[in-house]
Order: sequence, then structure tokens, then C-alpha cells
Amino acid sequence: MKNTFHVLVFSSLILSFSLLSCGPGKKLLSSRANVENLRIDSLNTHNQLDKCNTLVQNLNEEKTSLLKEKTSLQNENLSVANDLKALSAESKMTIADQARRLKSLQDMIQAQKDVMDNLKNSIADALMKYKSDELSVYIKDGNVYVSLAEKLLFKSGSDVVDPKGKEALSTLAKVLSNTKDITVQIEGHTDNVPIKTNKFNDNWDLSTSRAISIVRILTKDNGFDSNRITASGRGQFFPVQTNDTAEGRASNRRTEVILSPDMKELYNLLYK
Repeated sequence: MKNTFHVLVFSSLILSFSLLSCGPGKKLLSSRANVENLRIDSLNTHNQLDKCNTLVQNLNEEKTSLLKEKTSLQNENLSVANDLKALSAESKMTIADQARRLKSLQDMIQAQKDVMDNLKNSIADALMKYKSDELSVYIKDGNVYVSLAEKLLFKSGSDVVDPKGKEALSTLAKVLSNTKDITVQIEGHTDNVPIKTNKFNDNWDLSTSRAISIVRILTKDNGFDSNRITASGRGQFFPVQTNDTAEGRASNRRTEVILSPDMKELYNLLYK
């Protein structure tokens, strides 16, 4: 009986120790498992948060792009609206208005033509004592041309105007000074025979220097308005005759005074 009691006590102690040793171990393992699950959940949450931040950034960039596109479309719509408004205003012009405008254009063009015709006749009358191989006056492309031959103005290879040429330019200046609303272009021309001197490197130099000499005579010596005149040299590149003959080369050695009408009123009527 006594032995049986000892066995029971010993068995109880062993069972108690077993329970004490197994209980905390299972809890520890369970806690560790919970921690690992929380860590995994936290990592997944952070990954999802990063994705959300990236999505938000992309949406903000897309929003900015859409706002810019919206602004561009608004500006384009405003431009189209203005164009439509202008077209609408123009479309309201009656047939009678269009006829009056056309008549005004025709009258203005005819008036310009009359001015240039009268100017051409006045110059031709003033210079009638000069021979046809010395100068000619004609209308081309709505401009009056006074073509002065080299023999009237210069010695060969020179830019110094002869006395006879100065007399002709003085007469021309008097006519031009009495004519308003025209501009004057002086163009020097040569033949294709090369030239090289201490003063002129080539025909460009010679033709330009001759044009400048004539501008100075018209302005400084005869008082023509310097704001209405320009000079240029075109060398041998715009011949009026062949350079294969002496007569052709003589025709090409010329200085042209080109008189152009003021077209401001016509442009204003066309584009107003």
C-alpha cells in the first residue's frame, strides 16, 4: 500500500513537470507565429502603400497633362471663334458693298496708272533733246524707267559723271521734285567684260559706284529727298541685249532710274 502511494506521488510529479515544460513552449511558438504573420502583413501593407503612392503620382501627372491640353484647346477654340467672327462680319458685306470696294480699287489703280503715265510723259518731254541711244523713258510693270546709257554719263571704267550727264540728271531731278508719292531706285549695270583696276575689283564695284554717284548728284547737287532714293549695283547679271556684239554690250552698259508709285493706299484698301 505504501509502495503504491509512492508510485502515485511520483507519477503526479512527472505529469506536473511535463505540463509545466510543455505549456510555455507552445505559447512561445504561437507568439512567434503571430509575429511572423504580422511582419508579413506589414510588408504587404507597405507594398500596397507604395503602389498607391505610385498610382497617385501617375494620376497627378496625367491631371497636369490634361489641364495643359485643356488650356491649349481653349486657346484654339478662342482663335477659331475669332476667325469665325471675322468671317461672319465679312460675310455680312452686301453685294453693293463689294461692288463699291471693287470700284474703289479700280479707281485707285487707274489713278496710279495716270500718275505714272503723266510722269513718264513729263520726263520724256523734259529730256527730249537727248538722243535715243543716250537715254530712253518707258513704263514696265507699273514703274517708270529712265535708262541712261554709259556714253551719256561716264567714260569707260569710270564712276565720274560727265558734264552732259550732270545736265541731264539736273533736268530729271526738277521733274522728280515736283512729283510726290514716288520712290526712286538707281540701278547700275555693266556688260560682261571683266574689269579690275586700283579702284574697282570687278563689275559689281563699278556698277554700284556709278549708281551712288548719280544718287549724290540728284540729292546733294539738286536737292532731291534722300529718304526717297536708294542705290544698287547689279553688275553684268541683268543684260538687255546680247554681250556677243559691241552694240549689245553698249546697251548693257547703262544706269536705270526706276520710279515706283506709293502703294500704301492701295494696300490699305485691299487688307483693311
